[in-house]
Amino acid sequence: MGWLDALLGRSKPVKPNLDALFALPSAAVTLQAATGLVPTGLGSVAFRAAEGGAFATLERDVKELLGERVEESRDSYGYTWLLVRRSPDALGDLVTELHAVNSSLESAGFGPSLLCSLASFQSEGDGRRLAVVYLYKRGTFYPFAPLAAQRRDNALELQVRGALEGELPLEKDLGRWFPVWGAPGL
Repeated sequence: MGWLDALLGRSKPVKPNLDALFALPSAAVTLQAATGLVPTGLGSVAFRAAEGGAFATLERDVKELLGERVEESRDSYGYTWLLVRRSPDALGDLVTELHAVNSSLESAGFGPSLLCSLASFQSEGDGRRLAVVYLYKRGTFYPFAPLAAQRRDNALELQVRGALEGELPLEKDLGRWFPVWGAPGL
């Protein structure tokens, strides 16, 4: 960062740390103890697909690597979602596969196309749902708890933030806790 950037109040963007995803399995233990939410075995990666043969080849290779455990879909904003399915008790394997998708896109030069990754959780008793979302461009996590009619369970999100503080690098700016309505796996 140069002196002009400092003078104008600009800061260097945070560099994503995809290895932070590997903290999710231990954070899930804390999450379960604090809220009763358990992993569903579902996780997804969202990215904006690029034009061209190199990207198409990479996307095909990633889908071949994950086999039948992956489904592709597109949302109304033009993002591509890769949904990965694992056993609910294999969160570590799920995280490894989400990391592999992100790393493959990043190492091929498509890192700027990545939006987020998420792992989903649910309550066995009352049907509450939660996604722990990793924002690629911020290098941080935040909880997203959807309710019916595109409403959010803000109390649960804040409870999860309190439980996971110190476990994961959490997004401090609540304005960046974007809703991911209709995200595959949630």
